[in-house]
Amino acid sequence: MAKTRHFKARASQRGIRQDLVDLTLRFGEDDQDRRVLGEKALQRMLDELRALERQVIKALDKGGIVVVEADGALITTYRAEASSRGRACRR
Repeated sequence: MAKTRHFKARASQRGIRQDLVDLTLRFGEDDQDRRVLGEKALQRMLDELRALERQVIKALDKGGIVVVEADGALITTYRAEASSRGRACRR
């Protein structure tokens, strides 16, 4: 997206870096001709990221997770490290 001189000047004056502009464009809500990423939305995002981080850490502790599905049904699940051990034994 093209940036006007005005935009560049104001962003520089206000210390708003391009990564924050990108974040707002990606996750902000439309409000007429504006894109808004407010404090409440940012706090919700941060809470969701922290919850996701906890889930990722749990999955890492298990060495990864495998889920087997077929025809839209979940068949089984197991630790990914068990998958690599089983494959090594079969070879």
